[in-house]
Amino acid sequence: MQFYYGNQMPLRVLDEAEFWKRQEEEHTVVIRELVKDLEQEYVEALKEWEKAFAQTHQQVVRYIETVNRSQGQVSQTLFQNILQLTSFCLQQSEQFINFCRSLIDESKPISTNSTAKVVLNHIIVESEYFIGIAQTILYQQM
Repeated sequence: MQFYYGNQMPLRVLDEAEFWKRQEEEHTVVIRELVKDLEQEYVEALKEWEKAFAQTHQQVVRYIETVNRSQGQVSQTLFQNILQLTSFCLQQSEQFINFCRSLIDESKPISTNSTAKVVLNHIIVESEYFIGIAQTILYQQM
């Protein structure tokens, strides 16, 4: 985590989202590389997840830049937009967690690959961590 934000919630939550959306994007590649015989439908789904995380990551970066340009004067509109983006990021992570769980349950190559199951469970824990830390930051603001 970067500490350029002091106690400013907008930058703090955006910093977490920026890091974790990049991580989740990379996790899609890790899964594809680890499970070489993964069913094509899951390979394609992971590629779509990768694109979605990249788009979300870029949107978060744009908000970070906007907040930095505002020099600490975050308007109510910008603040509400950041809350909406954060909510979207959390929902996206929840959906990815559910997708990863379905991979564990439904993919034949994963069901027979104990390393893949361990890695997927670790990926789930990391996305859950992001959700928890982002919710904590938001809760502290209220």
